Amino acid sequence: MICRHWLEFERPVEDIEKRLAELRSFNTEGQAKAADEMEKLERKARAILKDLYSKLTPSQVTQVARHPDRPYSLDYIQNCFTDFIELHGDRAFKDDPAIVGGLARLDGAPVVVIGQQKGRNTKEKVHRNFGMPHPEGYRKAMRLMELAERFARPVFTFIDTPGAYPGVGAEERGQAEAIAVSLMKMSALRVPIIATVIGEGGSGGALAIGVGDRVLMMEFSTYSVISPEGCAAILWKDAAKADLAAKALKIDSAELLKLGIIDKVVKEPVGGAHRDPDAAYKGLKQVFIEQLAGLGELTGEDLVGLRYEKFRSMGVFAERGKG
Repeated sequence: MICRHWLEFERPVEDIEKRLAELRSFNTEGQAKAADEMEKLERKARAILKDLYSKLTPSQVTQVARHPDRPYSLDYIQNCFTDFIELHGDRAFKDDPAIVGGLARLDGAPVVVIGQQKGRNTKEKVHRNFGMPHPEGYRKAMRLMELAERFARPVFTFIDTPGAYPGVGAEERGQAEAIAVSLMKMSALRVPIIATVIGEGGSGGALAIGVGDRVLMMEFSTYSVISPEGCAAILWKDAAKADLAAKALKIDSAELLKLGIIDKVVKEPVGGAHRDPDAAYKGLKQVFIEQLAGLGELTGEDLVGLRYEKFRSMGVFAERGKG
């Protein structure tokens, strides 16, 4: 797949892929020669991408996680699941397009899916509020979780938000309360929960649907209590120090796996999920099936108990003795 948006560190491969695009559009007598050149260029581009993406800095991972071509929640839902029926509204205020969810099937088994949804173009971005949910979005998610528990359906959540919407209206309608109640309800849900960070996992807005029995991360996604820019602005009064903040926050999947915050890193195609979405969907679906099989034999009581222990053990540390 030819990338439509280029990140700064990808410049070494940009010219190669542009040349490939030109050759693919060719249909002349020199077709055989062009095909040979294309094969060589494809191998070269893949090798460069593999090298670049094997040594990304936390700041560069953040750029990939925010890539505008990256698959969003609805993309994963429509390609990893079947028979998706979207449900709307929180039954109290209104529907929030920044969170989508409904009923679906995974490999034939009925499930409930919930995800934070961004937009591709300006109109969609405004409609989806740039993936920043309002309180009614989280209340819609909770309504779906309660439905899942009532009918004994596993819950799959997709995390991809810079954070919950911080506007006055959201605060007036109880943004903090909605996030807190969502955390509480998920912690006591008596069905399996698999949460996956597919892009940005920002602040409490991400955590609100992240209390899972299994927490997964796509390889080039991020998960943090605050964005690197926000952290830099607070600590150093300078958002330009976002690179330093990204490193200190340990926001990438490899670091979070070491810390025990997540359970598994889902490998992405060479160059990121946006370069080969179909491979990303196929890989994640297989992980879903495997992870759900491991949770299927547990009772509701077991799930709640193990989930409590899982999150209770995070952040445990020991002080070193003096001297």
